[in-house]
This record gives sequence, structure tokens and C-alpha cells, in this order.
Amino acid sequence: MTIRLRELIKNVRQCKTAAEERKIISKELALIRTSFKEEENQYRKRNVSKLLFIHMMGYPTAFAQMECLRLIVSNAYGEKRMGYLGLMLLLDERQEVLMLVTNSLKNDLNHPNQYVVSLALCSLANISSPSIARDLSSEVIKLLGHSNAYIRKKATLCAIRTVRKVPELLDQFVPKVRPMLVERSHGILITAASLMIELCRTEPETINAFKRSALQLVKILKHLVSSGYAPEHDVNGITDPFLQVKILCLLRMLGKGDPEISDMMNDILAQVATNTDSSRNVGNAILYECVQTIMSIESESGLRVLAVNILGRFLMNRDNNIRYVALNTLTRVVNIDRQAVQRHRATVVECLKDHDSSIRKRALDLTYALVNKSNIKVLVRELLNYLIAADIEFRSEITAQICLLTQRYAPTPKWQIDTTLKVMSLAGHYVQPDTVSNTIQLIQDTPDLQAYAVHKFYLAIMKDITRQALVRTAVWVIGEFGDLLLAGGKNITVDDIFLVLETIIKNPGSDLETRQFTLTAMLKLTDRLESEEVKTRFIKLLEVYKTSLTLELQQRSCEYFSIINTMSDEKREELLEHMPAKEKDDLDYYDDDSAPSTPGQERRSPASSVDEDEARHLNTQKSNPVQTQELLSLTNNTPQPNNNDLLSDILGGSVNQPSSQPTVNQPNSTGGGGLLDLLSTPSSAEPSAPAAYGSSNNTPSTGGSLLDLMGSSNTPQPSNAGSYGSGGLQPSNVGSYGSGGGSIPPMTAFEKGGVKIQFAFMKQPGMPNVTMINATTINATPVPLNNFAIQVAVPQYMKVQMGSTSGNIVPPNNSGNVVQQLKIANTMLGQQPSVLKLKLDFVVNGRPVSDVVTVSNFPQGI
Repeated sequence: MTIRLRELIKNVRQCKTAAEERKIISKELALIRTSFKEEENQYRKRNVSKLLFIHMMGYPTAFAQMECLRLIVSNAYGEKRMGYLGLMLLLDERQEVLMLVTNSLKNDLNHPNQYVVSLALCSLANISSPSIARDLSSEVIKLLGHSNAYIRKKATLCAIRTVRKVPELLDQFVPKVRPMLVERSHGILITAASLMIELCRTEPETINAFKRSALQLVKILKHLVSSGYAPEHDVNGITDPFLQVKILCLLRMLGKGDPEISDMMNDILAQVATNTDSSRNVGNAILYECVQTIMSIESESGLRVLAVNILGRFLMNRDNNIRYVALNTLTRVVNIDRQAVQRHRATVVECLKDHDSSIRKRALDLTYALVNKSNIKVLVRELLNYLIAADIEFRSEITAQICLLTQRYAPTPKWQIDTTLKVMSLAGHYVQPDTVSNTIQLIQDTPDLQAYAVHKFYLAIMKDITRQALVRTAVWVIGEFGDLLLAGGKNITVDDIFLVLETIIKNPGSDLETRQFTLTAMLKLTDRLESEEVKTRFIKLLEVYKTSLTLELQQRSCEYFSIINTMSDEKREELLEHMPAKEKDDLDYYDDDSAPSTPGQERRSPASSVDEDEARHLNTQKSNPVQTQELLSLTNNTPQPNNNDLLSDILGGSVNQPSSQPTVNQPNSTGGGGLLDLLSTPSSAEPSAPAAYGSSNNTPSTGGSLLDLMGSSNTPQPSNAGSYGSGGLQPSNVGSYGSGGGSIPPMTAFEKGGVKIQFAFMKQPGMPNVTMINATTINATPVPLNNFAIQVAVPQYMKVQMGSTSGNIVPPNNSGNVVQQLKIANTMLGQQPSVLKLKLDFVVNGRPVSDVVTVSNFPQGI
């Protein structure tokens, strides 16, 4: 005979080692198995209870599942209760053996004893599978109308499990739950509210059916708030807080987006918010749900201010959990009533000093959302103070956010420069490359602050040259405006300026990009400072780096050496002249809401192409950078192209050169090769004459016939270039562009090997020289084009800005398209035709394919 449960627990607790415990458990399991085999029914209940204890200790007890089923079919209530308890603990809905208990559950659901019915309902609510829930749903629905309130409460909880497992039965429970709201039993009310919430979450359309119950819910909540002391429902002086929370949650779902229902709730919500005691967690839970309901429905402005003030009080609570909840909720509602949240700005900033990292993180997120033009100086100062002591994992995000907020809300350019300089000095390598480029662009576009900026950055790097973002910005500014240092009255000499740059480039801590910036800045200073000594020292430095193992430094040194020694003074001065400020009237095509997140396309003369690497951080399109002509081509004694030679204007190509013999720039013998030229292989293929990839007269540099890669030799027939719907391109693909405007027809810009690009046009109102283009690419081949990208170059008299793209994969068989947005401006409209040079890159069956095409046959007015 086995021992009792109490004795087993006592023996286990007396064990001093895990081995001793395992020995006792193993011995007891063996005795229990023997007892089951010998059919000792009088001990079955005791043995199952001990097995439940052993199961909770983590030992396997799967052999007890069938014994639980035997206890369930017993007529004795004690054995039936133990059987159902074992069923809920030892089995789950994935167990096949659970199907054997379906009939027993159905019998017990119809049992005359309410406690037996409650056992079956409790088990069904915990472990029912979808099949069992579907089979017994009719029994549960019948019990929802039972005369016994205890059974109705249990059946309602079971109905929640049934709705979750079998959502298609939802409609059968909707008419049963609304009458429960008139019950006096708080148990039925809270379960009815829970079932209504579950029904609304499962099927949002059910909300409309329950809106008629909103008035009844308001009455119940008002009774709970205004009623006196009730011992059976009182929790720390508050009447049934659990029911209040459920009703508030349900009212939030019913009132969302419905002004009429929301107006019905305003009075009771104000009463709950003002009368609930916040000194205990019970009251805080109700206030939190009340705040969420107020901010979710169409409530009055005064009520929203009251809700925000409650969250403000939460911020001053000592409990970190309450403060975290308050910060999290304020972050979500700050866009609903920003002015009300601003009143608690000081408390939010104070949370940045909290010891809990999760509180600090939420306070940071809320602080970012609170920044505007009126408080930018105060909040950025607090963020800078926090940056000094911030955790390492937060510094990168804080730095990026400070720079973003400074750029967006800076009151003056001078303050923005000072703040960015401070961020660079404090954050070090956490500063993003975009910050460097944006700061350079700001200084370049603000002539009045160029002298101020160059002095500030010069003094900064005199103190510290380990902050690479700061050093790169300072080097660029000194190289561009170094002559202003001499006129500032600070006793700065030419030797001082050049010595700082020499120190930076020779510093082991300077990275490759910083050294590239420094070499370019030194080249500029040979023209800015007009000092033979500087020129001589720079040439000696170039002699050293011409043999550098770093290819980029070696190439720059060779090219710069060639510029200084072989180029005429006039050309060198033109090459090294100051970069012009951005012409905002001509180039800022996008509105604030639709502007791309990257800086605009680089605008400058070809003579300033020496700043290739810096241009990547200034004005080059981030997704498709377009490089300019090679430096050494400026030293070649080639005749100047005439005005009609458009491709020479675009990237040094020739419109008359046959496509089978593309011109490739040859490097100078003294240099190390030119800088990258993405579009160095021009093509004269006309859009109206498509040809298959890999043909003899136009072979992409990355090689391969597109149709060969796809395993097909059939070349699709060229379609009419002016056909709007050819090749599967439907009018819906271009939206309001093209024929939708009724003035400029669409055109086929490129068609070859089954790939087709169609241009649709729309004019910018009030700007006849500006045209917006939707370039729609479709693919008639059976293989998708992966990593698809379009790069664009234009002549000197034109400007281009790349917009957003719909994707980088062109689906096969004309089943979809990729749309790239462009904006072009022809500054000589009427005198020079518009010309675009497109470079297409994509991958077919794992092999890269490239092609270059010139588009010049634009419709009239482009």
C-alpha cells in the first residue's frame, strides 16, 4: 500500500540532495504503478493526487492520464473532482486521449448537481480543443440561460474559450450575452463583459450590435462609483475594481470613432477620473483604464487634459511600474493633445535621471516627441547633458535624434552649427555620416556663417583630433574656406593651418575616409592660401602617398600630383573654386511632406569634380549615386565639344560614336587611374529600335544575353513606342501622369529583350521648365529581374532629382511593374533639348546585367 500525499510531501522536503529526492520519487512511482495494475480502486484518488504533486515537481507522469479518465466517470464527487483536476494538469488540447473524455463532459454538463456541471465547464474552458468546443457548443449555449447564476457564470467563461477556438460560432453567442447585463450578480456581469470584449476583438462588426448596451454599461459603472461600502465587493475601499476595469475596457471599444456613444460616457468618465483614490494600486489600475478610454474615444478636450494630468501624477509616483506605464501611455497620446503633455515636460525630463534603464528609455522617446521650435533649446540642452552619462547602447540613438531634431527645429543656422559641433565633440564615433553631410551643406549654403564656422571647427580640432566625424567636417570646412581663417584676426598663420592637416593625415587614429578628406582639403588650400611653401609641402606629402598600399590614397595622390604639375593655372583655379550654394528656387522641387529623406542630387560645375568622395556625403542621391567625369580627363589636350554634342556634355561620351565601339577614358600615365565613372560606356541605341541583350552592336559590360540567361532564344517583337498600353502596361500604372493630364503623351524610353521602360509626364504648376516623370518598368520575360536599379545623368544645363521607387524586383510575364519617380529641370528650355542618359542594372538567374541608353526624343515641351 502506498503512503498518503501528506507523508510523501514530508519525505520529499526532508531530502538533502537531488539524488535522495529522485530515489524517493522513483520508489513511489513504482508503488503507484503496481497499485494501478492491481486495480486497487479505493486508492486511485490518493495515487492520482500524489501523481499531480510529482508532476508539478517536473517528473514524467503520462501513465496517469487514463486513471484520470476513470476517476471522471465515477459517481463520487470527490473522485470526479480529482479526475477533472488531473485532466486539466496532465493533458492539453493537443493530446489525442482527450477525445475519449468528450462523452463524459457532455453527460456532466447535463448533470443535475450544479457542482458537477461547474467541474465540466471549468475543464472545458481550460483544455477544450477546436473539435471538442464545436461538439459541445450547443450544451454551453443552453447553459447560458440556466436558472442558476453560478452555472451561468461558469458557462459564460466557457463560451470565451469556445469563441477563441471556433470563431465561426460567434453569432450564436451575441444574442445570449446582452441580457446578462441586467443581472445583479457581479460575477455574471464581469464574465458577460469579458465575453463581449472577446466577441468584439474576434469580430469588430459585433461592436455595432453591442452599442445599444452602452447606456446600460454606463449605468452599471455609475452605480459602482457612487455606491457605498459593500463588504462582499470592496477592495481597499473601492467597490469591485475588477468589474470597473472590464466595463471601462468595453466602453473604450464601443465609443471609439462614435461621437454619440462617446458623449454618453463623458460624465461618468470624468466622475471616475476625479473620485477614484490614487493612493493605492487598485485606484491606479482603474485610473489607467479610464485614461486609456478617454484618449481612445471622441472625448471632450477638457476630459483629455484631465487624463493627461492623471498620467502626470503617475510620473511622480515612487513605483517604477506606474511611472513606466505613464511614460508609455504619454508617448502614445502625445499626438492627440500635445499641449497638455507639454505641461509635464519638466517631470518627463527628470525621468531621464532615473536609475531604471527602462524608465530612461521611455522618457527619451517621450522627450523626442515633445520637441518643437519653442522648446528646442531647452530640451536639446537636457539631451546633451544626458548624452554624457548615457548608457553605451543608447548613445547612437540619442546622437541621431539630437541631430535630426536640431536640423528640423533649429531657430537659427548659427545655433544649429554650434549644437552640431557640440554633439560631434561629445558623441565621437556615434555620429552618423548623414550628420557630417548635412552640416557641410548648411555651412556651404550660409555664406554669412562660413567664417564663423571655419574658426569654430578649427579651434575644435586643435583640442581633439580623435573624433572622426568632427575631424572630417572640420577638414572639409578648412579646405573650402581656409582663406577665411587668415582674415579672422586670430593670429592664425598658413603654417598653422597646414600643420593641423598634416597632423591629422599622419595620425594613426585617422581612418581612411578622414585621410581622403584631408588630401582633398590640402589640394584646395594650395589655391586658397596662395603660398608656395604650402604647395611645396603638399607635393612632398603626395610623393609619400603615391606609393601608399591603400589604393584610394595612392590614386588620389597620383591625380592631385598631376593636377598641380601638369594643369594650367587657369584650369586649376577653375577646378578648385568654391562650391556654389544650392539654388533653392530651382532645385527644391519637393514639398515638405513629400521630400525624399536623402539630400538632393549634386549640383555643381564639372570643374569641381575633385570632391568625388565628399560629394557622396553632400548632394549625391543615396540610392543611385551618379559620378562625374574623371579628374585626369581635365588634363588631356582634347578639343572642346560643341554645344550640339549632347553626350559629351552628359559624361564625356560622343553621340556620333558607334555603340559597338564605346569610348573608354584612358588614364594618364602619371596617375593611378581615374575615379569611378558609373556611366562611362555610352550607348546610342534608340528606344524605338529594341534589340535582344547580347547583340553584337550593344554588349553590356557585365555581359550575357538576357534571353540566354533565361534559357529562351525568342526575341519579343518591338511594339510601337507611342502605344500607351503595349507590353501589358495599363493606364492605371501611371496614375495621374501621361494621358491623364491630356497634354503630354507617354513615351517608351527603353525596350530590349523583353524589358520595357515607359515614361509618363506631368508638369509642375507655374514652373514650365520642371517636369515630373514616372518611369514604369515592365518585364515580358519568364524570369524576374532582381536588384533592379536605374541611374540617371544629365547635361550641364539640366538638373535631375531622384524620387522614390516602388521596389527593386520586376516581376516576370508582365505580371507587375516597378515605378521610379524623377524630376528634371531644363534651365535652357527652348534653346537646348532635354536629354537623359540611363544606366540599368539588374540580376537575372544570378548573373548581373547592365545596359546604358540615351533618351532624347522627348515630346514637345519637356
